[in-house]
Amino acid sequence: MTDARSRSRVLSGIQPTGELHMGNYFGAVENWVRLMDEFECFYSIVDYHAITAGYNPATFPAAVEGMAVSLLAAGLDPGKCSLFLQSEVPEHTELCWILTSLAPLGQLYRMTQFKDKSGDQGEAINAGLLMYPVLQAADILLYKADRVPVGEDQVQHLELSRTLARRFNNAFGDTFPEPQPLLTEAKRILGLDGQTKMSKSKGNHIGILDDPDTIRTKMGTAFTDPQRLRRTDPGRPWVCNVFTWHKLLSDEATIERVDVECRSAVLGCFEDKMMMADILIERFRPMRERAAELRARPETIREILAAGADAARRVARETMEEVREAMGLWQTKRGPVTA
Repeated sequence: MTDARSRSRVLSGIQPTGELHMGNYFGAVENWVRLMDEFECFYSIVDYHAITAGYNPATFPAAVEGMAVSLLAAGLDPGKCSLFLQSEVPEHTELCWILTSLAPLGQLYRMTQFKDKSGDQGEAINAGLLMYPVLQAADILLYKADRVPVGEDQVQHLELSRTLARRFNNAFGDTFPEPQPLLTEAKRILGLDGQTKMSKSKGNHIGILDDPDTIRTKMGTAFTDPQRLRRTDPGRPWVCNVFTWHKLLSDEATIERVDVECRSAVLGCFEDKMMMADILIERFRPMRERAAELRARPETIREILAAGADAARRVARETMEEVREAMGLWQTKRGPVTA
């Protein structure tokens, strides 16, 4: 295995769910932006992964575009990374098929996410959901990624990628590096309900591109202290979800002020929620402005994704040529076999 790279390579992907929300941004994309200065980064909008669940073909293109706009508005720089659509690099599915012949079926059935998502559907569950982590492994190994930024819930899937790299190397020769987890500090954001992870499907999210009025309206519904029934009741900031957002977004002086004034009932819950709304509006203002510029020039979005796909395909094709040769697969361009 030869590789003349000057920097370690990072691969990560995100499903095309439309515009990013706070949980996506602070949990992953904010970190992606930082990684661009240190690593050679490939970031994929994984539309093939998305079709393993129910989706609407009529709205899917808009969801893909919304994700692309959000990622660029959030700070991904096409001059520093390759941003592309998974489906525009067919080598992803080619390598996935090859890896299925090496994937231990028992390990796939034990995947936590498969067990959680399949629930009680039994044989009605689609095979794509079972093979999801194999495609994820193909995404990673195709670019010979050294590092993969993951949260704790994805470590099991990354371990499968490492297993498949070892199995391929043992069977066909040293081809793939074993990708290492890049465990940076992940910021887990609870939704507006204060109970579950922020999610569009649960309607408990704030989008990074939401307009100011929408942010204020959503913040008005945010979970605070359930025992604070009246404005004059002392609050308990340590159980207030909005206060956890302050600890993520506010400066030290504001955090201390909110803590003290909440406990002493100087600051009411609604006032605090509107304070947080203003903080979010200002924090995401540059992203909203950048998104508006991109939407005014949709050809720019297409050009960026096309350039990213070109860069991804160059790497992917080289990898697959190496894979086919290692496996002894016939390649007509190599000419006739000689004795």
